[in-house]
Amino acid sequence: MHSPPLLALALLSASALGYEVLLVRLLSIIQWHHFAYMMISVALLGYGAAGTAVALARPVLAPRFHGVFIGGALLFGLSAIACFSLAQHVPFNPLEILWDPGQLARLLWIYLLLFVPFFCAALCICLTFTCFQEQIHRIYAFDILGAGMGSLAIVAALFVLTPVDALRLLGGSGIAAGALACGRRQRWLAALLLALAVALPAGVPGRWIALSPSEYKELSQTLRIKNARAIAQTWSPLGLLTVVDSPTIPLRHAPGLSLNATQEPPAQLAIFTDGDGLSVLNRHDGRREPLAYLDYLTSALPYHLLRQPRVLVLGSGAGADVLQALYHGASAVDAIELNPQVIDLVQRRFADFSGKPYSAPNVRVLIGEARGLVASRSELYDLIQIALLDSFGTASGGLHALSENYLYTVEAFEEYLRHLAPGGLLAITRWVTLPPRDVPRLLATAAAAIERDGQASAARRIVMIRGWKTATLLVSNRDFDDAGIAALREFCRARSFDLAYYPGMTVAEANRYNLLDQPYFFDAAQALLSGERAQFLARYKFDVRPVTDDRPYFFHFFKWRSLPELLALKAQGGLSMLEWGYPVLIATLLQAGVAAVLLILLPLWVARRRQRRSRNAALARFELRVVSYFAAIGFAFMFVEIAFIQKFTLFLSHPLYSVAVTLSAFLIFAGLGSRYSGRRQAGTGGGFRHPLARPVLAICMFALLYLIVLPPLFQLLAPVSTVVRFAVCAALVAPLAFAMGMPFPLGLGRVSARAEALVPIAWGVNACASVVAAVLATLLAIHLGFTVVLLLALLVYLAAAVAFP
Repeated sequence: MHSPPLLALALLSASALGYEVLLVRLLSIIQWHHFAYMMISVALLGYGAAGTAVALARPVLAPRFHGVFIGGALLFGLSAIACFSLAQHVPFNPLEILWDPGQLARLLWIYLLLFVPFFCAALCICLTFTCFQEQIHRIYAFDILGAGMGSLAIVAALFVLTPVDALRLLGGSGIAAGALACGRRQRWLAALLLALAVALPAGVPGRWIALSPSEYKELSQTLRIKNARAIAQTWSPLGLLTVVDSPTIPLRHAPGLSLNATQEPPAQLAIFTDGDGLSVLNRHDGRREPLAYLDYLTSALPYHLLRQPRVLVLGSGAGADVLQALYHGASAVDAIELNPQVIDLVQRRFADFSGKPYSAPNVRVLIGEARGLVASRSELYDLIQIALLDSFGTASGGLHALSENYLYTVEAFEEYLRHLAPGGLLAITRWVTLPPRDVPRLLATAAAAIERDGQASAARRIVMIRGWKTATLLVSNRDFDDAGIAALREFCRARSFDLAYYPGMTVAEANRYNLLDQPYFFDAAQALLSGERAQFLARYKFDVRPVTDDRPYFFHFFKWRSLPELLALKAQGGLSMLEWGYPVLIATLLQAGVAAVLLILLPLWVARRRQRRSRNAALARFELRVVSYFAAIGFAFMFVEIAFIQKFTLFLSHPLYSVAVTLSAFLIFAGLGSRYSGRRQAGTGGGFRHPLARPVLAICMFALLYLIVLPPLFQLLAPVSTVVRFAVCAALVAPLAFAMGMPFPLGLGRVSARAEALVPIAWGVNACASVVAAVLATLLAIHLGFTVVLLLALLVYLAAAVAFP
């Protein structure tokens, strides 16, 4: 047999993993949040099903290796484009998943469509391992290095290519892998495939693969306004930015503007990130008067309690909060924005319209992740303001329920308070949702941050007001005095905002202007800032416990015990209070389990039943240990990987970076660990008689060490560049992943020596467990936190050592 097509294998592996990472980006554009857990699960399903197919059809596939490889690579390239195009045209609306059972079938249809390209690529890779076992180490090296490079390359490509063009590139690279696999006698076929790799992706009509964001996204809704049009678009791995103008019906975005306001906002342009996350660009010619509306927002409150403050704005976007600070006479403004392309739009492309607010005297713009930049700076500020970063629809609909948010955690609040000058204020503005969810959680989180050292009372250091659409919370590092409270009351009186809480406030002062059935916000504040906090958190219909870096799901409020009541209120719209992201996660978990069993385990089980003639008790016990062992390491590996992907999201600034870099590092170094384990005799060396003793000990040691070391290390390394962060992430993952790469080949070697017929079962069980674990890990992290997920993984690794066959 000819030598394996190593370069083709590497390119195909790179294309497959690049496709996995790109799907995270594409789905965040057409839907709402990152589907990282779903994409990892889909990819693993493809690899597991391909392994099953090769195990069952080896006599048919192996003699036709080159033809199958070339065909599989070609089909990957074609299906990568075609299946995504079909998937985004499936009429799946996650907002209806609670009302329409048919949405579950549509979600499954999307899942299976996106499975096809991974199956095609994995079929080629698995067949290569099967047909060239004598060169398995070389094959493994090219496979994992290709995969690792692919995940990083697609992130780099997204700086210069649109997401759709990146999809074309991956389709072409898959076909090119097929060309590289052609032998010397098939040069004509190689030339044909190379021509096809260039022509076909480029020739696909744009309308076939144009991104179709959900019609319920804010951008889609805005473009329905008469004559509204997108006038600019730019992109990067951090997001697809779209600038919209509405000349006929002017845009007027002033969240929670007081009904007492007499002046409307100036002309505005809307900037959307991934079709959502509206940030407005105000027309500004340098005059102060047109900005008067900014004094009639609840977010203007801190400027009436401070004089010429030094301000830090987190998430400054298109600059409205910077203009608000300048309008109120701030002595200096530091503005932090994650995406440099937003600043470029404001300062360069639309400079004449915006008046270049970031170039105003005493204004300084800082590019980077807010938490890291705050931690890396020594300056003290009179006011730290967290901008209103999302739209009302996404906040009230639970559209970010599965998204991590590290701006609103207890650790984040502690960091902000450390950077306040004496008497300084932390100001946070959120949308008013009913029943209240966001605001009580903010209160609980702020109180936990203030009282963590046990030396201060949160009840004296928090005030809150409410308008008809927004609420603003102020947190101080000193007790509020009488003068500050008087200014607070006058601010609300002049603008008809409601007092929600201040030290010493009575219920008679609440709920005066924007009337609710009950003074919900005051009642929540009174309970959370008193000795009734624990009872309130326990009895409240929603989960509003403080959010931590270990469980940073600020927008997840669901409590299982509230489900019967929500279902009973279905006709009255009660289900709208159940964040849709959560049922999508549950549905994905169920369909991942069903698909994994049907496509991986069931075919192997049927084949095993047909092959088995006799079965003694000893073999039955061995088979049970095999199933237990490979299921355990499948769950444990994915739990650790998902937990660290999430933990590195804070350090790497963006979920896409975390998925690409962490996944790449785990693949590469786990592969190296797997190769190393094949070179050493199992169970040798010193007192470590058990084959898994050293690997499991190393896994537990590094994982527990990282639980302690990572938070202060991330803070210490906050000032470093993004590229250095990538390198640090890879270096930290390396020893852990290296050890995690050993249990699988060690177990597989034992099974192969004892009962070779069980090898496909071992592969299938491991793949099936991995598919389910990729989603289950996210579900557990939401409820229990990443630390618990990691500790569960370590316990499962220990159980695997006990079950080792």
